[in-house]
Amino acid sequence: MSDQNFPDDRTPDARSDAEQPADHARTSPVSAPDAAAAPRTDATIPPRPPLPGAPADSGSTFHAQPTQPYGQPAPHAGAAFGQPATATAPEPHDRTRVGGGKIAAILVAAALVGGAAGVGGAAAVGSSFVSAPASQSSGPSSITVNNPDSVNATTAIATKVLPSVVTISASAGTSGGTGSGVILSDDGYVLTNTHVVTLDGATGDPKLSVTTSDGRVYAATIVGTDPTYDLAVIKLTDASGLTPIEFADSSKLNVGDQTVAVGAPLGLSNTVTTGIVSALNRSIQIASSAAPESEGGTQQEETPGGRTPFEFDFGQGQQTPSQPKSSIAISVIQTDAAINPGNSGGALVDGKGRLIGINVAIASAGGASTEAGSIGVGFAIPSTVAERVANEIIDNGSATHGLLGATVGDAASAPGATRAGALINEVTAGGAAASAGLRNGDIVTQFNGIAITDQVDLTAQVRALAAGSEAKLTYVRDGREQTATVTLGQLQQ
Repeated sequence: MSDQNFPDDRTPDARSDAEQPADHARTSPVSAPDAAAAPRTDATIPPRPPLPGAPADSGSTFHAQPTQPYGQPAPHAGAAFGQPATATAPEPHDRTRVGGGKIAAILVAAALVGGAAGVGGAAAVGSSFVSAPASQSSGPSSITVNNPDSVNATTAIATKVLPSVVTISASAGTSGGTGSGVILSDDGYVLTNTHVVTLDGATGDPKLSVTTSDGRVYAATIVGTDPTYDLAVIKLTDASGLTPIEFADSSKLNVGDQTVAVGAPLGLSNTVTTGIVSALNRSIQIASSAAPESEGGTQQEETPGGRTPFEFDFGQGQQTPSQPKSSIAISVIQTDAAINPGNSGGALVDGKGRLIGINVAIASAGGASTEAGSIGVGFAIPSTVAERVANEIIDNGSATHGLLGATVGDAASAPGATRAGALINEVTAGGAAASAGLRNGDIVTQFNGIAITDQVDLTAQVRALAAGSEAKLTYVRDGREQTATVTLGQLQQ
């Protein structure tokens, strides 16, 4: 990370270097799926999902859904996306709402498989793995259970979640790649990453093909993208009877909680990996060709080979990604569940199979992006942020993000520094920071109770919130700790 100062926020016509902050949004938990796993008599063994035709047991901890067919979506209790289908023809969708620190390693997006390479590009996992073109990638269409008497909790979670995760193939001309997505509604709204559907900014008009876990294939169109937090919503054409994902409140997670990642790494659809929550409120900064122009260019310290510390990865073929024109800062959940190129846009769920994050990036120990793979450090955009952004995209075609109205740097890098935090270098007249009484030289140490260690932390938290949101700042001025309530402005994109 460079020692230079970076704007944490700016007015629409500002031209200073990159800045950033924003994170929150509430989610509405959704009720469990219809079929429940039958409990075992041995209390030490988790319940297993039912065999086809087996009755549900309301006392079971885990709930399973049939992986095929998907004619009946899961019932919801107050959830926004995925209203249950009726016995008659489904009603038209009314666009209702959806239910700290830096890393020394190189960060790469869990990204597209194929990226900007030709659609037939070979994967590079060492030198032994050669993939088929994205259109030929295959995977199991259901959960394989060879011994029903020895299934575990992960089997039940996978059985529930797989029907709500899709594989997305994006192409433009001779370039293409695959990623993942999660189903938001029974009629085909799907949440994924911006870099998946735009080939990291290479195209705004891709050809999209979406395959469900049971093998149905749909064409899709982009509803809206949000490059600031690397999220996007697409809509499947003539879809019905899909199984929406169930949302959990990611703000209630604890380090050590169980996680399960579901997606299509390297084009291998219906892949399930497990782990735990390794860290919360982690902030990462990634170079992005799809970032909005107003984010500005970030002067970053380069790593050997000209690579910036954080960038997207295209894990297959001969990569020719677009030249990053900016960077984004996002607040993420860190997990040790294996996440690889192609997992981007897929689901990170909790021990009950509820969405807690959208997989977005991985850390690599180094080397070229074609050598990148999981080293047990993966990242997901929290479900609270993903839900808010998805709601706004579906309602308005785009999402808003907070603006603090100040340029900031790293307090620990300032001469004579005694505190870590985000150092306010310049307050914009009439902006949110100025209205809250903040001044040049103040050091922000907390944002809505979340520790702030540098300017990337602050930018990521500010950007996670919608424009007009209120936030409580803790800052240090002349050695004294003070608080202020800030009403955020709106980032121009």
